[in-house]
Amino acid sequence: MRIRTARPDDAPAVVALRALVHPYLVRGVESTRKMIAQPPPSEQWTAYVVEVDDTVVGWVSAYRNDLTSERDVGEVSILHVHPEHRGRGAGTALLTAALGHLRDIGARRVRTWALPESLPFARRHGFTPSRELRYSALDLRPAPPMPEPPPGVRLLPLTDLDPRRVYLVNLAAAADEPGDVPVDSISYENWYSEVWDNLGLDRAASTVAEAGGELVALSLVKRDGDRMWSDYTGTLPTHRGRGLARLVKTAALHRAAAGGVRVAYTSNDEANAPMLAINVKLGYRPVGSSWSCLRDLS
Repeated sequence: MRIRTARPDDAPAVVALRALVHPYLVRGVESTRKMIAQPPPSEQWTAYVVEVDDTVVGWVSAYRNDLTSERDVGEVSILHVHPEHRGRGAGTALLTAALGHLRDIGARRVRTWALPESLPFARRHGFTPSRELRYSALDLRPAPPMPEPPPGVRLLPLTDLDPRRVYLVNLAAAADEPGDVPVDSISYENWYSEVWDNLGLDRAASTVAEAGGELVALSLVKRDGDRMWSDYTGTLPTHRGRGLARLVKTAALHRAAAGGVRVAYTSNDEANAPMLAINVKLGYRPVGSSWSCLRDLS
């Protein structure tokens, strides 16, 4: 077993490993390759893999959280090890490397995500479970029918929109999203890199609602083949209570299905009751969960 920094050509093996451990996550090979090769500079992102006989059996990434005004928050993201290689120190080696990187870039508080069966491992390494994240799936055969918007509201794909307009509604809608770390401070440059310029973003399926010339709600779709991820759905606080989140998400699902998507995945914080209710009405079914876990880094 050896641990090393991830390389772009690890992308196929990393995606195959992720599909085994987290089958409900959606990120394709080329998107993963670009993430490794060209991470946003402000995140000071890095990743590590564990190899056994030249086969990738473990992965972790570590970076500064660029979505929050709390500038000392680091993330250890999706640490996972092939089931046949657990219990041999691979997970500990990956976590040690990730925490070392976060110390080097000045992080003082760390968040990670752990599957329920991995909570004992997280606790042993000083993490305290805090919030549950629920994963859900929806079979798009058949897709929900295209909704009829209310008077004065237009449903638009991202295809011909100014990305800065989409950024502004995304930033404002996400500012009060439930979670351990507020999502209140992503720069346009990093949003453009991570969201708009993401190779997985399906701009034809992603949908916004426009009212009075203003973008007021959006649902972003990231896609890999016939699978999609609802990356974010939200409404401006001033326009909530009108059913716009369900409207744009339903339209996005319909458009994705028309483009060949067969199954949709999403995740929601356990405290996000409005979005959980929307997903239930749309027919999503639970497929897994993970826990947000926190620790101080000293």
